Amino acid sequence: MTALTPEFTLSRIHAALPEARVELLNNPSPSGQHSLVVHREDALQVAEFLKADPELLLDYASSVSGVDCADHLEAVYHLFSIAKKQGPITLRLRTGDRDKDVGVPSLTPVWKSADFQEREAFDLFGIRFDGHPDLRRLLMWEEFADHPLRKDYVAPEDYEYEPTPHGAIVTKSQTQPSLVTHPATSLNA
Repeated sequence: MTALTPEFTLSRIHAALPEARVELLNNPSPSGQHSLVVHREDALQVAEFLKADPELLLDYASSVSGVDCADHLEAVYHLFSIAKKQGPITLRLRTGDRDKDVGVPSLTPVWKSADFQEREAFDLFGIRFDGHPDLRRLLMWEEFADHPLRKDYVAPEDYEYEPTPHGAIVTKSQTQPSLVTHPATSLNA
Protein backbone atom coordinates (compact mmCIF):
# COMPACT_ATOMS: atom_id res chain seq x y z
CA MET A 1 0.00 0.00 0.00
CA THR A 2 1.33 3.42 -0.99
CA ALA A 3 1.67 5.89 1.87
CA LEU A 4 -0.91 8.63 1.70
CA THR A 5 1.17 11.81 1.51
CA PRO A 6 0.38 15.26 0.13
CA GLU A 7 2.91 14.67 -2.66
CA PHE A 8 1.30 11.36 -3.68
CA THR A 9 -2.17 12.93 -3.43
CA LEU A 10 -1.08 15.85 -5.62
CA SER A 11 0.33 13.48 -8.25
CA ARG A 12 -3.00 11.57 -8.31
CA ILE A 13 -4.93 14.84 -8.72
CA HIS A 14 -2.69 16.07 -11.56
CA ALA A 15 -2.91 12.71 -13.37
CA ALA A 16 -6.72 12.62 -13.21
CA LEU A 17 -7.51 16.35 -13.37
CA PRO A 18 -4.66 18.03 -15.28
CA GLU A 19 -6.52 21.35 -15.48
CA ALA A 20 -7.17 21.55 -11.73
CA ARG A 21 -5.18 24.28 -9.98
CA VAL A 22 -3.68 22.62 -6.92
CA GLU A 23 -0.29 23.28 -5.41
CA LEU A 24 1.76 21.89 -2.56
CA LEU A 25 2.34 24.24 0.37
CA ASN A 26 5.42 23.13 2.30
CA ASN A 27 5.42 23.50 6.05
CA PRO A 28 8.97 24.15 7.34
CA SER A 29 7.98 23.53 10.97
CA PRO A 30 9.19 20.42 12.84
CA SER A 31 5.85 18.70 12.14
CA GLY A 32 6.45 19.08 8.40
CA GLN A 33 2.73 18.63 7.74
CA HIS A 34 2.44 19.95 4.20
CA SER A 35 -0.89 20.91 2.70
CA LEU A 36 -2.57 21.27 -0.67
CA VAL A 37 -3.89 24.66 -1.74
CA VAL A 38 -6.83 24.12 -4.09
CA HIS A 39 -8.12 26.96 -6.23
CA ARG A 40 -11.69 27.56 -5.16
CA GLU A 41 -13.09 27.15 -8.68
CA ASP A 42 -11.65 23.62 -8.78
CA ALA A 43 -12.40 22.68 -5.17
CA LEU A 44 -15.62 20.71 -5.61
CA GLN A 45 -14.27 18.65 -8.52
CA VAL A 46 -11.03 17.94 -6.63
CA ALA A 47 -12.94 17.00 -3.46
CA GLU A 48 -15.16 14.56 -5.35
CA PHE A 49 -12.05 12.99 -6.90
CA LEU A 50 -10.28 12.68 -3.53
CA LYS A 51 -13.24 10.81 -2.07
CA ALA A 52 -13.81 8.51 -5.08
CA ASP A 53 -10.26 7.69 -6.23
CA PRO A 54 -9.48 4.06 -5.26
CA GLU A 55 -5.88 4.94 -4.42
CA LEU A 56 -6.91 7.71 -2.01
CA LEU A 57 -10.45 7.06 -0.71
CA LEU A 58 -10.45 10.20 1.44
CA ASP A 59 -13.88 9.46 2.84
CA TYR A 60 -13.88 11.48 6.06
CA ALA A 61 -13.39 15.20 6.81
CA SER A 62 -12.44 15.26 10.48
CA SER A 63 -12.20 19.03 10.83
CA VAL A 64 -12.80 22.28 9.03
CA SER A 65 -11.16 25.39 10.43
CA GLY A 66 -11.10 29.04 9.49
CA VAL A 67 -7.85 31.00 9.28
CA ASP A 68 -7.52 34.77 9.04
CA CYS A 69 -4.45 35.63 6.96
CA ALA A 70 -3.12 39.07 6.12
CA ASP A 71 -4.90 39.46 2.78
CA HIS A 72 -7.37 36.56 2.60
CA LEU A 73 -9.28 33.97 4.65
CA GLU A 74 -8.77 30.22 4.44
CA ALA A 75 -10.95 27.19 5.05
CA VAL A 76 -8.70 24.30 6.08
CA TYR A 77 -9.97 20.72 5.78
CA HIS A 78 -8.29 17.68 7.40
CA LEU A 79 -9.17 14.55 5.43
CA PHE A 80 -8.70 10.90 6.31
CA SER A 81 -9.20 7.59 4.58
CA ILE A 82 -11.08 5.38 7.02
CA ALA A 83 -10.97 2.56 4.46
CA LYS A 84 -7.16 2.75 4.17
CA LYS A 85 -6.56 3.89 7.77
CA GLN A 86 -4.41 6.80 6.59
CA GLY A 87 -4.30 10.56 6.79
CA PRO A 88 -4.55 13.39 7.32
CA ILE A 89 -4.34 15.20 4.03
CA THR A 90 -4.80 18.93 4.56
CA LEU A 91 -6.69 20.98 1.95
CA ARG A 92 -6.76 24.77 1.97
CA LEU A 93 -9.33 26.87 0.12
CA ARG A 94 -8.58 30.60 -0.07
CA THR A 95 -10.97 33.50 -0.46
CA GLY A 96 -10.22 36.32 -2.89
CA ASP A 97 -9.76 38.86 -0.09
CA ARG A 98 -10.85 39.53 3.49
CA ASP A 99 -13.76 41.88 2.81
CA LYS A 100 -15.92 41.42 -0.27
CA ASP A 101 -14.74 38.25 -2.03
CA VAL A 102 -15.04 35.86 0.93
CA GLY A 103 -16.75 32.90 -0.75
CA VAL A 104 -15.46 29.38 -1.30
CA PRO A 105 -17.51 26.37 -2.39
CA SER A 106 -19.02 24.25 0.36
CA LEU A 107 -17.59 20.74 0.52
CA THR A 108 -20.52 19.52 2.62
CA PRO A 109 -22.06 17.83 -0.47
CA VAL A 110 -18.92 15.63 -0.57
CA TRP A 111 -18.28 15.19 3.18
CA LYS A 112 -21.38 15.54 5.38
CA SER A 113 -19.14 15.91 8.43
CA ALA A 114 -18.14 19.36 7.15
CA ASP A 115 -21.68 20.71 7.68
CA PHE A 116 -21.54 22.23 11.19
CA GLN A 117 -17.83 22.99 10.91
CA GLU A 118 -18.36 25.13 7.80
CA ARG A 119 -21.17 26.92 9.66
CA GLU A 120 -18.78 27.58 12.55
CA ALA A 121 -16.12 29.03 10.18
CA PHE A 122 -18.82 31.17 8.56
CA ASP A 123 -20.04 32.40 11.95
CA LEU A 124 -16.67 33.14 13.53
CA PHE A 125 -14.56 34.14 10.49
CA GLY A 126 -17.11 35.26 7.88
CA ILE A 127 -16.13 32.73 5.21
CA ARG A 128 -19.17 32.24 2.95
CA PHE A 129 -19.54 28.60 1.87
CA ASP A 130 -21.39 28.79 -1.45
CA GLY A 131 -23.79 25.89 -1.95
CA HIS A 132 -23.97 24.99 1.74
CA PRO A 133 -27.37 23.41 2.51
CA ASP A 134 -28.00 25.50 5.67
CA LEU A 135 -25.49 28.34 6.01
CA ARG A 136 -26.47 30.33 9.08
CA ARG A 137 -24.84 31.28 12.36
CA LEU A 138 -24.04 28.43 14.70
CA LEU A 139 -22.64 30.03 17.86
CA MET A 140 -23.47 33.73 17.70
CA TRP A 141 -27.01 35.08 17.56
CA GLU A 142 -28.44 36.13 14.21
CA GLU A 143 -28.29 39.87 14.96
CA PHE A 144 -24.58 39.75 15.79
CA ALA A 145 -22.89 41.95 13.18
CA ASP A 146 -19.28 40.75 13.19
CA HIS A 147 -17.11 37.65 13.14
CA PRO A 148 -15.31 37.44 16.50
CA LEU A 149 -12.27 35.34 15.48
CA ARG A 150 -11.19 37.75 12.75
CA LYS A 151 -8.01 39.67 13.48
CA ASP A 152 -9.75 43.00 12.83
CA TYR A 153 -12.58 42.26 15.29
CA VAL A 154 -12.92 44.90 18.00
CA ALA A 155 -14.54 43.64 21.18
CA PRO A 156 -17.15 45.96 22.65
CA GLU A 157 -16.29 47.92 25.77
CA ASP A 158 -19.61 46.94 27.35
CA TYR A 159 -20.17 43.21 27.59
CA GLU A 160 -23.85 43.72 28.40
CA TYR A 161 -24.63 44.28 24.72
CA GLU A 162 -26.29 40.91 24.03
CA PRO A 163 -29.82 41.66 22.79
CA THR A 164 -31.57 39.74 25.57
CA PRO A 165 -34.48 41.49 27.30
CA HIS A 166 -33.08 41.06 30.80
CA GLY A 167 -35.46 43.58 32.39
CA ALA A 168 -38.52 41.99 30.76
CA ILE A 169 -37.48 38.54 32.02
CA VAL A 170 -37.07 39.81 35.60
CA THR A 171 -40.47 41.57 35.47
CA LYS A 172 -42.16 38.46 34.09
CA SER A 173 -40.61 36.25 36.76
CA GLN A 174 -41.88 38.61 39.48
CA THR A 175 -45.46 38.64 38.18
CA GLN A 176 -45.77 34.92 37.38
CA PRO A 177 -46.69 32.56 40.23
CA SER A 178 -43.76 30.36 41.07
CA LEU A 179 -44.07 26.60 41.18
CA VAL A 180 -41.22 26.42 43.69
CA THR A 181 -41.19 28.47 46.86
CA HIS A 182 -37.81 29.82 47.85
CA PRO A 183 -36.85 28.63 51.37
CA ALA A 184 -36.13 32.15 52.60
CA THR A 185 -39.62 33.39 51.64
CA SER A 186 -41.41 30.35 53.10
CA LEU A 187 -39.85 30.95 56.53
CA ASN A 188 -41.31 34.48 56.69
CA ALA A 189 -44.81 33.39 55.72
